Amino acid sequence: MFHDFINLFYPKTCNCCERPLLDHEKVICTSCLHQLPLTNFQPNNENQADKVFYGRAEINAAYALLLFRKKNMVQLLLHQLKYKRQFEISYFLGEWTGEILKNSSRFTNIDMVIPVPLHKKRLKERGYNQTEGFAKEIAKSLNAEYRDDLLTKTSSSKKQALKNRISRWNLMEQSFQLTDASAISGKHILLVDDILTTGATLEACINCLRNSEKIKISIATMAITI
Repeated sequence: MFHDFINLFYPKTCNCCERPLLDHEKVICTSCLHQLPLTNFQPNNENQADKVFYGRAEINAAYALLLFRKKNMVQLLLHQLKYKRQFEISYFLGEWTGEILKNSSRFTNIDMVIPVPLHKKRLKERGYNQTEGFAKEIAKSLNAEYRDDLLTKTSSSKKQALKNRISRWNLMEQSFQLTDASAISGKHILLVDDILTTGATLEACINCLRNSEKIKISIATMAITI
């Protein structure tokens, strides 16, 4: 009754079109859900997400759920997640992605799910890591361990736009630290992030995780720019 009372005066709205959600709807309305641009990547086969890392980083598999383009619905949805504190979007997309990956032969043997970390200053400003819920829900679907304490970001990247490409890459290479290499030794790690664009951030994380021995690394993101 209390929740019904709250929803009467403060109804939950769609994070895309802002229409009040019906009882059976979560995060976005049914109409917007059907309009979301899916990648339609086949999780059992190599796809555009895999190709981002060709010749750059050794990965086992990669998958992205949505197509991100400027001014499209996915950009709006992720803006709501990152800047409007709508962190339930992260859990919603994680549950969706987890259901897809658990039926894929490339992802069923995942041992541990690790989100790309935020720098502690950015985490304090935002109050949460936008990939946390995404990673937790995928870990639940894959019966894998969730760890957010093994990979840390040691420097802020706010001013990277002012640096040239080589300087940005050098900074990115030095931005991540593996706190316990033995904890991931011999495991298949799923590294998750919100958007896959150039792949520089994920590549830097992969190189950092490679300080551990005999590991496999796969990638999952909410969206990809193509």
